Amino acid sequence: MKTLYKIFSAVAAIVVLASCNLDRIPYGSMVYDENVSAIQKASDLTAFENGINVYFRSLHQTTYYYVGDLMTDGFNAQSDFGNNFGPLHRTDADFTASDQDIEDVWGGYYVAINKFNIGIAATDAIEDEELKEAAQVFKGECLFYRAACYLYLARYFGKYYDPATAANDLSVPLVTVYDQQARPARETQENVYKQIKADLDAAAEILADVPGAVRANRPTIDAVNALYARYYLDVQDYEKAAEKAQAVIDTKLYTLCSTDEAFAAEYVDDAGTEPILQMYASLKEQPNSLSAYTGLTTFNKKDCYSPFFLPSGKLIDAYDAGDLRLKNWFKASGDASYPIRMQGTLHSNPAVLVFTKFEGNPVYENNNRTLGRQAIKPFRIGEMYLIAAEALFKAGKPIDANNILNELQTARGAALTGTPALVDIQNEWFKETVGEGQRYWCLKRWGLGFTARYAQPGAVAEGLLATGDYYAARTMEASDYHFNLPIPNYEIQINNNLRQNAGYDKIAQ
Repeated sequence: MKTLYKIFSAVAAIVVLASCNLDRIPYGSMVYDENVSAIQKASDLTAFENGINVYFRSLHQTTYYYVGDLMTDGFNAQSDFGNNFGPLHRTDADFTASDQDIEDVWGGYYVAINKFNIGIAATDAIEDEELKEAAQVFKGECLFYRAACYLYLARYFGKYYDPATAANDLSVPLVTVYDQQARPARETQENVYKQIKADLDAAAEILADVPGAVRANRPTIDAVNALYARYYLDVQDYEKAAEKAQAVIDTKLYTLCSTDEAFAAEYVDDAGTEPILQMYASLKEQPNSLSAYTGLTTFNKKDCYSPFFLPSGKLIDAYDAGDLRLKNWFKASGDASYPIRMQGTLHSNPAVLVFTKFEGNPVYENNNRTLGRQAIKPFRIGEMYLIAAEALFKAGKPIDANNILNELQTARGAALTGTPALVDIQNEWFKETVGEGQRYWCLKRWGLGFTARYAQPGAVAEGLLATGDYYAARTMEASDYHFNLPIPNYEIQINNNLRQNAGYDKIAQ
């Protein structure tokens, strides 16, 4: 049964984890009472802190990433993909305000925000001064996570932030205090981004003495600066966006993968040098999966891929032949890797590439297989190079922008851009962040649509792909209303203070 009104879920108990190392899952609950702090002793604080980290971890990969990539131009549906994520991939008449995938994204963020709000309030209500002081880092983490969630929500459900219109453009409801009786209206983008900035400022002050570390599994000051960089890029304060991104780069703690071995460490073993934040994962605490791109399985006693989606020809063609990302994130089907199963037949064609950036780490599976699970990496250093390059270019410093872009391209083995142009930076975003859900946000930020996501010729020759106007031929203008996701219909039914985004009110079911 669907839980209605996700902004204030009727579940008031906070699921917590009692292991400070996050290596076990003995679930318990702590009932929320707004008049009494739920943190009464050190063990409560430990449980709360573990719990909010788990909630934030759950907001990555799976649908949270699929929405941003499958709606755009990097992937084509396989012919027997079973309509998994079909409506959002096609964005045809089947994609309505009642779409389950969009409901899951909206609901997941707000349920998590609910927990972060309770954590902040619980910290503020602690009476014991020593315990309250000890809880400040936990509060900083809650503020950081809440800021990240509101940034995600604003990017998906509100218009791209335009300083000239942000005071009037609708964003999402702002909920900073747990209150099941409230029925909040949508705030403006200006107010939502003000809240993001306020949370980041508070988190930065609290976490100033939490040093960055490669693969840190809790927020650090470097993670705060990385989120600041995203925020300032969105609000078009390009000088500060570049400054924050460069601050993380200049720590020299996080280095770009530049060899096959480094890529394997990063994307298979979860032991790489790029993550600014890498959430804890284990066999008992499995991260979310991205198996729609690989679907590794067994057919007639033979291992094979059974993906719902294959990388588009448009995506493949974006890479240079010597690009390490092309070599390490895509595998040719056939004897060198695995054949592709489709409609009861195995296809082995080296001309068909499968997207394997998230093939997974076998340690998270009972049978030591790779089923698309990888430790969650919400912030990587590669993105900081991209933000710095874009921000510097838009700040009128194209040579500086190209220099930092060339650093990323050199590490990846890609051809260097000689003449600085925004399109080079945009193409690098496409190649670098594919599969991480950012394509939708990028196109929206740039005011661009996309042209046809044409397919790999080999996949067409093998008859592997779904066909029709809304598949490989799908295009989307920058003005297409789908660049704002619909407010879930169930929310509007429960809360009549909410207004729907344009385009969906006519077709919502």
